[in-house]
Amino acid sequence: MSSYKRLFVLVEGNDDERFFNAVIQPMLQERYSFITTYKYASVKKKKVSNFIRSIRDMQADYIFLADINNSPCVTNKKEKLQGKYENIDTNKIVIVIKEIESWYLAGLGKEACRRLGLSPVRTTENMTKEQFNARIPTRFTSRIDFMIEILSAFSAEEAKRKNHSFAYFMRKHVGDAP
Repeated sequence: MSSYKRLFVLVEGNDDERFFNAVIQPMLQERYSFITTYKYASVKKKKVSNFIRSIRDMQADYIFLADINNSPCVTNKKEKLQGKYENIDTNKIVIVIKEIESWYLAGLGKEACRRLGLSPVRTTENMTKEQFNARIPTRFTSRIDFMIEILSAFSAEEAKRKNHSFAYFMRKHVGDAP
């Protein structure tokens, strides 16, 4: 790596941070000298806006992850975020469809599903947090333990086939990274 490059990834909460640190960060390690996450959901919007401005001022890169939740489309969700946070660049926003839990399940192949006690899914496009929680096998004593097990079996190639927003994220931000 020829120059010092920083990447800040703004995530909603702990589940997004866990996913990014386990799946995405290792793929971007070669490209950046410094990568960190910032949980914005419980932070005042003015503070988040100032943080985004400081990232821009230091000429660092950032990615702003947000679930689509109940927005009718990606464009609408991005417009809502631009209305809420000053200084945000729409090209830096990545919308997770439908919620981050859909990305977790998308990365499980048939064998991993069998091992975890899950029925395989063809697509996770419309998967909500509630649907994800309903699928947690009873042998797991906590949701976090289940998510960590998923991450240990996660396949990015599988996830790209099962979730379009994950595939888009990979094309736009990871590309051919290992």
